[in-house]
Amino acid sequence: MTALHHPARPGSSSHPRRVPFTVVDEVTRHCLHPQVPETVHIEVHLPARPDPARLRTAFNEALRRHPRILMREAPGPWYRRRYEWELTPHPDTEVVTFPPPTTHALTQARARALSLAPPLSLSPPVRLEVIDRVLLLTVNHTALDGPACLRVLATAAELYGGRDNSPTTTAPTRAPAHPPEPHLTQNRASAPRTGFAPVARVARGKPTSTAPNGMLTADLPVPSRPRDAPYTVNDQLMVATARMIAAWNREHGSPPRPMRITMPVDDRSRGLDMPIGNGTRLVEVPYAPEELTRSPDVPALLRRTADRTRALKARPRPQLGHGAALLTAPVLPVALRAAFTRTLRRTAAPWTSTTLLSNIGRVPYPLDFGEGTGRATAVWFSAPARMPRGLTVTTASTAGRLHLALRWSGVLLGATDGERLRDLFAEYLDATSGGGK
Repeated sequence: MTALHHPARPGSSSHPRRVPFTVVDEVTRHCLHPQVPETVHIEVHLPARPDPARLRTAFNEALRRHPRILMREAPGPWYRRRYEWELTPHPDTEVVTFPPPTTHALTQARARALSLAPPLSLSPPVRLEVIDRVLLLTVNHTALDGPACLRVLATAAELYGGRDNSPTTTAPTRAPAHPPEPHLTQNRASAPRTGFAPVARVARGKPTSTAPNGMLTADLPVPSRPRDAPYTVNDQLMVATARMIAAWNREHGSPPRPMRITMPVDDRSRGLDMPIGNGTRLVEVPYAPEELTRSPDVPALLRRTADRTRALKARPRPQLGHGAALLTAPVLPVALRAAFTRTLRRTAAPWTSTTLLSNIGRVPYPLDFGEGTGRATAVWFSAPARMPRGLTVTTASTAGRLHLALRWSGVLLGATDGERLRDLFAEYLDATSGGGK
């Protein structure tokens, strides 16, 4: 049983309890780069400013109710065969802070979220900054993912406001797939055959900043779809992402190449028993160059995408695949495994997926902080955007609106590039509405 599935409560002895890193934790830890922090940013907008003392008390109590988040990296010799977390009975540092509410306070907090990771040496590896009506949670992705921290934040909301914040949504369902159309009978669910061809990269734009990551957020309508559609909104987002990058690369003279988009799949429950940690598994959705022409058959592309994502979600697979599970087997010291993993990552860069689309879907909790503060009106997430991908697309929906975050590597793109990508995404997402007609 992994540490993720065994969230033992700490504090029962004088020595902190230790649990081994999961596969995701270890691979991320191996590949850390001091100039490009691995952070997840979660931004919750509320109707009114919360009371500082009540919020700090509620969030600290939420940490205690989810003890797996109270952890720090345990020290150890170079020849150890595992990284381990120490579970602590209480935070090592003040987690909740209230920066002065200046004109640029939110912009500065966002910049910190993209460039300054909470240290792994202090428990918990998260920080919560409160800027007027915005809660900005920064998460060290080596230890935790966005959905897990959102669960903790929902617990804090319930403790703060006294209102039920149990999950209100379930996973989206699909209508049964229609019989295949005559011109699509060649096993449209199967992945395009791309051989060993290098994968499409996001074409370089005009970087204008020395910051590790840049980010742009947008508020868009949730795309409509027919009631009996065999695809989900996630499939519509996948098609919009693929077409956005294909169009961007055409505009910048990049030759057509096969595209693969990494998609996290989260099978965890959303209740109080949700395992806290890095709990998603990653799959890759492929596209052949001829599927992403200037004027594709959008309804057919949606159906093919739905078939692929359905098959990938149903296929049993370790979190990062069988290769990563083998890499992290505790046979050699972690220092040797780390060197080998970094070398392998550099060697495999041409075949790394083009981008990552992380769709949280409908935020599963009300995030209702009660009378005087209210329920969340918008929730944004953003995932790390390290090279060679250099661009991630993260979406969540709240109150009937789609909240999009584009995050990019500062050596690949600039602010105006982000605006162009946003416009392309919005155009192609709209083209999927009503079945893509």
